[in-house]
Order: sequence, then structure tokens, then C-alpha cells
Amino acid sequence: MWPVRRTDGRFETEAQAGSSTISARNADRYAAFVAFVSSVDTQRAVSLYVRLYPLFQRAYTDLGFPDKYFNDRVVEVIDNLLATPELPEPIKVKLVTVEGAPRPSGAGGLYVFDDPALEARSSGQKILLRMGRANASKLKAKLTDIRRRIAQGPVARAAHNQ
Repeated sequence: MWPVRRTDGRFETEAQAGSSTISARNADRYAAFVAFVSSVDTQRAVSLYVRLYPLFQRAYTDLGFPDKYFNDRVVEVIDNLLATPELPEPIKVKLVTVEGAPRPSGAGGLYVFDDPALEARSSGQKILLRMGRANASKLKAKLTDIRRRIAQGPVARAAHNQ
């Protein structure tokens, strides 16, 4: 089971100079999600987060982090996403083959970044890279606004006062 609905369509690649790259058409798969996130009223979302924060903190403590703050972790994750590099497109990828497994017919298969440094990045950063620079830029703008609101001022104080 997926905790969120998967994007429609399949990951698309294009052949370029003997290698595969992420197709520009792949960004279209994320357009509805990016439009949804962009339409969310940031102040209202942050207000809801602050109101529910005691529940988040209690769950975080129950997960085994009794001496840490959930809000600090949220800011850390946002910082990780904001650190996603803005690379020239298209980005090279390669199809992963498993010894003895049948090769997928037609489109599909598991692709990884050709550059090991990109493949070593967090899952969130890799998704931002796959969705295209324009989509990633819109999400990073929203994340920057959210981070500003929860990392300082009353939100951070409320988080640390629980």
C-alpha cells in the first residue's frame, strides 16, 4: 500500500547520445500534485500544524524520540529538500538490471541516476530531481515559506514548550 496516491503514468526516459535521460514529459505527471500544493493556504496549513502539534510530538515520543522535538525533525527534512541541487536538464539515468530476471517489455523498469552522487541523495531529493526543475522550484518556494513560519516565532516556541 502507498500512503499517498501514486502519480499517473509511468516514468519516461529518452535516449540521448548513447544514454538515457529523464524525459521532459515526465514533469507532466507531477503537475496536478504541484498545483494542489501551490494552492494550499500556507498560513492555514501552519495554523493547523500548530494546533495538532501536541499530537505529533506525543507520537514522535512514542516512536522512540523522547528527548527530541518533532518540529526540529520537520525543519531538518525541509532543509534536506531545499538542498536539492538545481541541475541542467536532462538528467542521465540508467535502467537497473537484475541477473536472471526477465527484462521489462516496453516502457517501465527501475531507473536510477547515472551519477552515483545523485543516486546517493535522499528519496525526497531524488523525487524533486525526477519531477523537473520548474515543478521542484514551485515546491521549494512553498517549503521555504512553511519553514520560515515553523522554524521561528510562535510555532517553534509552541513546539519546544510541549
